[in-house]
Amino acid sequence: MFSPIIGEAPLWTGFIFFVGGIVLLIVGYMTYGRFVERVLQPDDRETPAVKYADGVDYVVLPHWKNMLIQLLNIAGIGPVIGVIAGIKFGAIVFILIPIGNIIGGATHDFIAGMASLRNRGGNLPGFIKITLGNSLYFFFSAFMVFLLLLVVAVFINVPAKLFDVSIFPNYQFFWPAVGLIFLYYILATMFPVDKIIGKLYPIFGGILLLGSLALLVALLKSGVQDPSILLESETFSGLKSGFLQDHPLIPCLFVTIACGILSGFHATQAPIIARTMESERQARSSFYGMMIVEGIIAMIWAGAALAVYNIHFASGDQDIWQLSANAFLPIITTDFLGSGLGTVTVIAVIILAITSGDTAMRSLRLSLAEIFHIDQKPVLNRILLCIPLIISIAVLLHWSNKDAASFGKLWNYFAWGNQVLAVFTLGAGCVWLYAKKRAGWISALPCLYMTFIVVSFILWTSSEHKGPAGFGLDYKLSCQIAGVVAVVFVAWCVVRGLRIAKNGGKGMEYVDPNDSNETTQTAGKTESK
Repeated sequence: MFSPIIGEAPLWTGFIFFVGGIVLLIVGYMTYGRFVERVLQPDDRETPAVKYADGVDYVVLPHWKNMLIQLLNIAGIGPVIGVIAGIKFGAIVFILIPIGNIIGGATHDFIAGMASLRNRGGNLPGFIKITLGNSLYFFFSAFMVFLLLLVVAVFINVPAKLFDVSIFPNYQFFWPAVGLIFLYYILATMFPVDKIIGKLYPIFGGILLLGSLALLVALLKSGVQDPSILLESETFSGLKSGFLQDHPLIPCLFVTIACGILSGFHATQAPIIARTMESERQARSSFYGMMIVEGIIAMIWAGAALAVYNIHFASGDQDIWQLSANAFLPIITTDFLGSGLGTVTVIAVIILAITSGDTAMRSLRLSLAEIFHIDQKPVLNRILLCIPLIISIAVLLHWSNKDAASFGKLWNYFAWGNQVLAVFTLGAGCVWLYAKKRAGWISALPCLYMTFIVVSFILWTSSEHKGPAGFGLDYKLSCQIAGVVAVVFVAWCVVRGLRIAKNGGKGMEYVDPNDSNETTQTAGKTESK
């Protein structure tokens, strides 16, 4: 029995909130997820995979494979490394992860997926263009390309370091791991989606689910034996207070724990399976459902991290608080699962990073091809488009590994840039839904909150605040300005959507000029062509 000192909270409080959060995620999928589905109205029209099949990117895959591909695409290191870092904000994450996921993250992913399905499996810049206009389209396209380059570099760095530290600790394996992972990314980017991703992801998914389930079972067993490990001990609370002085809960938590709550990166991944789905009716389970699963994974790692902190604090080890999330990860797996199964779980985390990095690079290719109208069926076109991506990523890898500070900058800009994407996607979703005379508030509300989070973070953060470069304004002033910006931006999106609806809602969904007898749903009304 670990029994850290737990203050005044009832013994079972933390355990109940942890289990309750997981249950809430499941209930949210069956209730709010179904409501969002009624708003988005998936139907029986031909999907892009069927209509535009090309044997490369538009390929029908089985539904179970699509769900695994989507899960592995979106569940990068965020629901593990981000959550391990984020648990320092306290046990409140057991509440914020499920609520934010159900109302924000899963809804965001579902909207992005359905928008892509209704627009030829198009990528995010195209959705921004038809909803937010050309000016924001050009800015957004450049920003997204830059962010995806950061994502690929981060998702090569982190798994390579985990290989080096956790799997091959007695060898200098970092750069060989970088080379192997990068080579895999290049192949997965250029080959048809069913040849590498479609073949390997079921295996990767099995390892991920095995590792996550093993950690959950071990955590529940330990929690039943001593529920105090899921409470904030006095030592934990004291250290947390010092941490919050430099990292205020709002906005820092929602930048630190993105995957698991809400992540803009996910919208860049939706088109990959929007181009491989046989039926729109698979959308809720593929988009909304897989984000719920990612939320459960985040809850598992949040609970495990809090428990391990409390276990070590009870034995007098406070130095563990200073460890990075990467260094803390193998301690969590070893403490709960031992060296054997713990290694399998670390491999599962490595897989999470790799299977988001490869599709981030694929999304880069698809987005650039769409922006510059480059046909991707010829192999030569894919190769030529990948060459500048390979060079750019190699430069980022070289720079980010010069020293620890360089990688820290790379991670910080990736973290808040990721949430800027979420703001644009939710704003576009707000316009899209109001233009179609649907319940646009399902996108407007999380957009309002995330705009506030992103703007306040950028205005407040600075090196003096132990964060990435920002404006370094007073915290209260930053929040006040962010509140005004958020209200103005969302109001603009709502008004824009209503105006488009008033003018017939044209342009909100792609209509194939080659179709002659198709019934299409446009701006909330059915019209026969």
